[in-house]
Amino acid sequence: MKQEIKRCVRFGVTLLVLWLVIHYWSSAMGLLGGTLSAGFPLVLGCVIAYLVNIPMAFFERLLPVKEGSRLKALRRPVCLLLALGCVVLLLLLLVQMILPSLIECVMLLVEKLPPAIAELVDTVARLMEENELMPDVAASLESINVEDTLRQGINLLLKGMNGVVGLLISTTSSAVSGIITLVLSLIFALYLLLGKERIGQQFSRLLRTFLKPAFLTRFEHVRFILNDSFHNYIVGQCTEALILGALCILGMMLFRFPYAAMIGTLVGFTALIPIAGAYIGAAVGAFMIFTVSPVQAIWFLVFLVILQQLEGNLIFPRVVGSSIGLPGVWVLAAVTVFGGLFGILGMVVGVPFSAAVYRLLKEYAESKEQREQSAAPADDAASAPPAAPLPAQEAPQPAPQPARPRSQQQRTRTGRRKR
Repeated sequence: MKQEIKRCVRFGVTLLVLWLVIHYWSSAMGLLGGTLSAGFPLVLGCVIAYLVNIPMAFFERLLPVKEGSRLKALRRPVCLLLALGCVVLLLLLLVQMILPSLIECVMLLVEKLPPAIAELVDTVARLMEENELMPDVAASLESINVEDTLRQGINLLLKGMNGVVGLLISTTSSAVSGIITLVLSLIFALYLLLGKERIGQQFSRLLRTFLKPAFLTRFEHVRFILNDSFHNYIVGQCTEALILGALCILGMMLFRFPYAAMIGTLVGFTALIPIAGAYIGAAVGAFMIFTVSPVQAIWFLVFLVILQQLEGNLIFPRVVGSSIGLPGVWVLAAVTVFGGLFGILGMVVGVPFSAAVYRLLKEYAESKEQREQSAAPADDAASAPPAAPLPAQEAPQPAPQPARPRSQQQRTRTGRRKR
C-alpha cells in the first residue's frame, strides 16, 4: 500500500513539474540564461583549471616529494607556475608564428587587389566594346562618373558615422568586460588548483551526506569515465596536432612552399578541432599561398590532402582513436550535432562527451547480457521435468554383538550392585 502511495505521489509531482516547465518556459529560460551569464567567470575558471591541471599533474609526477618533507608545501606552487609558463609560452609562440605572416598576407592582398580589379574592369570594358551584341552595356560603363560615385560614397560614409561610433563604444565595453571576466576566471582557477584536494574532499563529503551509497557509486563511476575520456582526448589530440604540424612544416620546406612555418603551425593548431579543423587550416593556408602563386596553392592542397590521409589512417587511430574508443561514424555524428548546436566549442567538447556516453552504454549492455546469460541456466533447470525417485533401500541391520564370557558378565553385575 505504501509503495502505491509513493508511486502516485511521484507521478503527481512529475506532472506538476512538467506543467510548470511548459507554462513558465520563457521565464525559466530567462532565469537560466541570467544565472549562466552571472556564473560564466566561474565556469570558465573551472575549464581553465581542468586544462592547466593536466601539465601540472605531469610536473608533480616528475617531482616526487617524501611525506613530511619541507619541500612538499612548495611542490604545488612550483608545478603550477611551470604549467602556467608552458601554456603562456605556447600561446605566445602561436601568436608570434601565425599573426605576423597573416597580417603580411592580408596587406599584400589589399595592396594588389585594387589594381587587379581596375585591370579586370578595363578588360571587361574592352571586350564589350569589341562585341557588337552589347553596345549598350559598354556605353553605360563609359558613362559612369567616378567623381559622383565617390561623392555619394562619402555621403553614405558620413551618415554612417553615428553607427560606427556606437559600434566602437560597444566593442570597447565588450573588450573591457571580457578582460575582467578573464581575470576573475584566472583567479578562481588558481584557487581551485592550489586547493584541489581539499575541495575534492569537501565535495565527496557533501555527496556522501545527501546521496545513497548505491547512487553515489554510480555517480563516481560516471564521473571517472567522463574525466578519463576528456583527459585522454585532450592529451591525444595535442599529441596528434604536434605531430601533424611538424610533418606539415617539414613537407612544406621540402617542396619549397612559402610561409612553411606559419602554415604548418596553423594546420597543427586547427587540428585540435575534429574533422572541421583540417578544412579551416587548408583554406587559410591555400589563401596565403595564393597571394604568392596560385599554382603553388593548388599543389599545397594536394599535399595537405595526402598528409591528412596519412594522419587519419596512421597517426589518429594510434594516438587518439585507441584512447577515446569511439568509432569514426560516431565521431562524425558528434561533430555534426554538437557543432550545429554550439559551434566550434561544441565540436571540441562533443567528441569526448560522446565517447563517455558510448562507453557507459557499452558497459550497461555488456552487464545486462552477462546477467541474462547467468540467468539462463537457472531457468533451464527450473523448467526441466522432475527426476524419477530412487528405489527404496532396506535399512541395514545392526551387526550381532559377540557373546561375552560368563566371568565378565559376573564382574559387570557385581559392579552394578556396588553402585
